[in-house]
Amino acid sequence: MRTKIADLSMALEGRFGDHHALMCRLHLDHIDHLEAMIARLDGQIEAMMTPFRAARDLLTTAPGIGPLSAAAVISEIGADVREFFPDAARLASWTGLCPGNHESAGRRRPVRRRKGNEHLQSILVECAWSAVRHDGYLKSLYHRHVMKWGGYRSPVAKKKAIIVVAHALIVIIWHILATGKPYHELGADYFTSRLDPGRETRRLIAKLEALGHQVTLQPAA
Repeated sequence: MRTKIADLSMALEGRFGDHHALMCRLHLDHIDHLEAMIARLDGQIEAMMTPFRAARDLLTTAPGIGPLSAAAVISEIGADVREFFPDAARLASWTGLCPGNHESAGRRRPVRRRKGNEHLQSILVECAWSAVRHDGYLKSLYHRHVMKWGGYRSPVAKKKAIIVVAHALIVIIWHILATGKPYHELGADYFTSRLDPGRETRRLIAKLEALGHQVTLQPAA
């Protein structure tokens, strides 16, 4: 609304009486009341997180995860993650971030994600959107899958890719809590550094030949 202050001032000029002042005062008092309640709840949450502060601080080393989201994750799965989830795959499945698998006669068909913890899903998706704004492994993972499913002009491709990042985040969370070690950044070049040069060369040659080009390779000087 800050960009519309001038328009709001013009709209209110000459028509702001005692009744309007009373209504504005009531709304402002209500906002103050809500802010006081939020502050009180934040204090209660902080007090309850005291035994889990070390785990929370570890989770905040991962991209996209802040103190509040880390506290929300711990409230859903606990700090001793191995007690209920022996491995990251089971945690991802319980969360509902594992893709479904429908296989018939040797052919796999894509299906919807499994149902899981909706609260944790929404938290991880928000964290994923935050994580892909920063250079690193998760941003590269997002870009890789967006391009795989149609590019940045496709809203469906971006939604599917962010679920992949959210799945990667829950796996990262499991490893952080299970090992007690902070997040280790794999780097933005993680996928390109793992490419087999010979295989990638053959793939690019085949692509160029399919487009009607004759390819001749010469070693670099």
